[in-house]
Amino acid sequence: MEQLTGKVAVVTGAASGIGLALARAFASEGMRLVLADVEEDALGTAVDDLAATGVEAIGVQTDVSLAESVEALAARTRERFGAAHVVCNNAGVATPGDPWVGPVSLWEWMFAVNVWGVVHGIRTFLPMLLAQGEGHFVNTASAAGLRARPHLAPYIASKYAVVGLSESLFLDLAESAPGVGVSVVCPTWVRTRIVDGARNWLPRFGAAPERSEDEQALHELASAALADGADPANIASEVVDAVHTGRFWVIPDRSVLDEVEQRAEGARGGRNPSRPSL
Repeated sequence: MEQLTGKVAVVTGAASGIGLALARAFASEGMRLVLADVEEDALGTAVDDLAATGVEAIGVQTDVSLAESVEALAARTRERFGAAHVVCNNAGVATPGDPWVGPVSLWEWMFAVNVWGVVHGIRTFLPMLLAQGEGHFVNTASAAGLRARPHLAPYIASKYAVVGLSESLFLDLAESAPGVGVSVVCPTWVRTRIVDGARNWLPRFGAAPERSEDEQALHELASAALADGADPANIASEVVDAVHTGRFWVIPDRSVLDEVEQRAEGARGGRNPSRPSL
């Protein structure tokens, strides 16, 4: 999509982190904005801050794990702006927890947000984009969707799913609707609060899992890595370029590709996975 001025961007998980950076980046392109997040207070602050700079923006509290909530988001978007052009399925959660002997609710919660949130966003907004004959989906995955790490199986699996479904969507639309593009975002460490995702634990999955001492240590290690990570604004800048140019892969840290190549070479040679650093 070469021209974004005056068009509408919808961003989930928009109250903080990469989502808020995406909203700001698209605002700088002259777009109108629909910000969605499950955190109502933070969402209101984000919308107010953008509106104070002259951006036309609204906020819609949304639980992306529920189809009806995303449908309400689309209805509000259509009511206010009449269209959506860039849809960023960005909302995501993570928290340490034992994936094998811990509660299965950890898997259910993470897949509900990280995978079903993307599926709901695509299925809900796709008819609108197809009717227009133009648009672009931006699905936030992770480098974790391209390479595995120990102790993080639910998150790893959910992000592998986002990469795979995004690639399949790209291939489907390339045949049937070439005016609708797809990008998948696979960053490494970014300065966000994603490992504190349990603050948005959904009560319908029961009590939030408690962290063991080992899991707390992993949480602290991941928090430190995130604090030293990339600026979300840099990720957002690459996403805007991908939307402009129709580029599918957004992999800001190119060293990830070296590891992907090593993994492929290991598979070709029949070698078992080796334990990587965090």
